Amino acid sequence: MAVKEFKAESKRLLNLMVNSIYTNKEIFLRELISNASDAIDKSYYRSLVDENVNFNKDDFYIRIAADKDKKTLTITDTGIGMTEKELEDNLGTIAESGSLAFKNENDIKDGVDIIGQFGVGFYSAFMVSDKVTVKSRSADSDKAYKWESEGAEGYSIEPCEKETTGTEIILKIKENTEDEKYDEFLDEYKIKLLVKKYSDFIKYPIKMMVKKSRPKKDNEKEYEDYFEDETLNSMVPIWRKNKNELKPEDYDQFYMDKHFGYDKPLRVIHSSVEGVVSYKTLLFIPARAPYDFYTKEFEKGLELYSNGVLIMEKCADLLPDYFSFVQGLVDSADLSLNISRELLQHDRQLKFIAKKIKDKIKSELLLMLKNNREKYIEFYNSFGKQLKYGVYSDFGANKEVLQDLLLFYSSTEKKLVTLDEYVSRMKEDQKYIYYAAGENVEKIEKLPQTELVKDKNFEILYFTDDVDEFAIKMLMKYKEKEFKSVSSKDLGFDSDDRESKKETEENKELFDFMKEVLKDKVKEVRASNRLKTHPVCLANEGEVSIEMEKVLKMMPNNQNIKADKILEINTNHQMFKAIKKAFQEDKDKLKVYSNLLYNQALLIEGLPVEDPVQFANDVCTLIK
Repeated sequence: MAVKEFKAESKRLLNLMVNSIYTNKEIFLRELISNASDAIDKSYYRSLVDENVNFNKDDFYIRIAADKDKKTLTITDTGIGMTEKELEDNLGTIAESGSLAFKNENDIKDGVDIIGQFGVGFYSAFMVSDKVTVKSRSADSDKAYKWESEGAEGYSIEPCEKETTGTEIILKIKENTEDEKYDEFLDEYKIKLLVKKYSDFIKYPIKMMVKKSRPKKDNEKEYEDYFEDETLNSMVPIWRKNKNELKPEDYDQFYMDKHFGYDKPLRVIHSSVEGVVSYKTLLFIPARAPYDFYTKEFEKGLELYSNGVLIMEKCADLLPDYFSFVQGLVDSADLSLNISRELLQHDRQLKFIAKKIKDKIKSELLLMLKNNREKYIEFYNSFGKQLKYGVYSDFGANKEVLQDLLLFYSSTEKKLVTLDEYVSRMKEDQKYIYYAAGENVEKIEKLPQTELVKDKNFEILYFTDDVDEFAIKMLMKYKEKEFKSVSSKDLGFDSDDRESKKETEENKELFDFMKEVLKDKVKEVRASNRLKTHPVCLANEGEVSIEMEKVLKMMPNNQNIKADKILEINTNHQMFKAIKKAFQEDKDKLKVYSNLLYNQALLIEGLPVEDPVQFANDVCTLIK
């Protein structure tokens, strides 16, 4: 039997394919099954256009058989088969795609999908095989031929016996090495796993004789093994079915089968888009965040299919980071794939689909917010923080996309509200959207800084997530209304500001003395316009708030960034008389008062006392 040599460039390409193009050896089965599906598609197409050809749908299938003793894996199809010339053209010249030629020569209609485009997938078999044998009989011939090769050295073609039309590929699986366990590809479990993972939605049945066990008839306590023909793939993808064919339970089951989550999804987005780029999506918004969602280990992305064949398990480019919680898949025949069908080229089609998906997710979330508030709040409790990160990240580039999806607890409504709802309730004389930041709602309710704003019956938004203030600083405005912290130096109340400035000026020497005692701990000591019943509080000036300082201190790369703090004194409080008296009669006592008031203000803010020993001594001094 004469061995024919591959062309020089084909030798190099074969070597490249086996060692470089495919990063994952298990891909070989996906490629061979896809090729088998193509061959059946061609037969199916011929049955549609040639009335003299009569195929029964049950005649179309793919069969896998593993022989551990002989170390062979066989993939058989009932497709159109190949003539001697086609074996020479398609397999003798690497990267000569019979599928692509068939696609170009025929006006493919009626939903016939030809998966292969490059003609290189077949050679992925050499990653796991020492020898590949192909037996094929064309639908146009009563003769069969065998193509055989042990790698880049060449191949042979000779006549063989084959009773039926179609192709049979026999792989002689390699011996195990220290690094690779090739015989796993002969395990029934592994084969079923790979078919389910990559080829579950090939539209022809993929069959295999599987080993099963049953009780013996004569002894129910003993079991005997038997073999049964089993179809390994689902065939019809759920996302290609009409919505009216499906029930909520169908989506829930698919969601759990795919391990997208362990609870029922909150919302399902099933869409089909036809146009410049055609694609189908089946997306799920989970009810709860995965345990690793807010860690570096979490990997975002949608499953990407091309005509029902899995191309990527996690295509990160299809989802923006702020919607990384979305699970699901995209199926399109219009994407440009690279030669190994493993990685996606970053082209305009991908960007187009990603943008449409982003818009669709946003519109669905807005619908949930409008029509099912309770369910949206459930979603927001799990993923609201991610939306806020999205506002803050990329220098606020996505803030307009996300701002209407945000919720914050309201001081007046006693529940989560949107920014739009807040603005719609603003009073005529209200200039700002007021907010207060703290560890939780209960602690914010008690903050002294909220007293004046509440006294004017202005609504306050409570920020309880670390990222809240950072996001709002990036947002800056909503519907032309600026955000203002209740701890800000200037609250925008002119008459109150004038009164506090007057009090500060009248007690300038006293406040300057206290400032000198506290040194760099505060930028200023002044009379407060915001305190009604509490004696003291901290305000801040500049971009970094006290809450932001607390968050930054917890960061691994803490650079000791501090807020510019202002110690505000309630001049209408009984305590202020004692301060004034100490300033006139006992300045040492005023030093103790100053430190105590500052430490009291720190404790109210949830900040640690900077010198606990000094604080204890000051308390003892007062007791004496």
